[in-house]
Amino acid sequence: MKAQDIMKKDVITVKETDTVQDVAKVLLEYEIGGVPVVNEDRRVVGIITEGDLIYQGKKFKIPAFIEILGGVFYFDEPRRIEKDLKKMVATKAVDVMSSKIISVEEETPLEDIATLMVEKEINRVPVVNSQGKLVGIISRQDIIRSIHQQ
Repeated sequence: MKAQDIMKKDVITVKETDTVQDVAKVLLEYEIGGVPVVNEDRRVVGIITEGDLIYQGKKFKIPAFIEILGGVFYFDEPRRIEKDLKKMVATKAVDVMSSKIISVEEETPLEDIATLMVEKEINRVPVVNSQGKLVGIISRQDIIRSIHQQ
């Protein structure tokens, strides 16, 4: 079996310019845990999960630091702090989405997809065609369904 055999073809998507409120509404309305973010050409530019949206309710933790001889040294990585803060105050999809996209092509074998999802600890993977355009999505549930229907 290949990606094209098990993928859902009617993919629910959002745009970079959609509001975080709109994205939350889509996730709740369709009872899904994540959604690809696409541009005008249907190329995947990001993905937003429930985990990304939970940042909106997260309590901000002031980073620990020390001052030595006029220099400030943070115990937390400043980039991670900046990323967390950006997600907490995000208003647009582009501000909250994960832009490190892991996708597969239509011809990718089922075993490779399952391995990828386990090793990368991801719950869904966009399927793109040879031009890089979104044509489907595969969730862990799709993998389980295909394995146990054989």
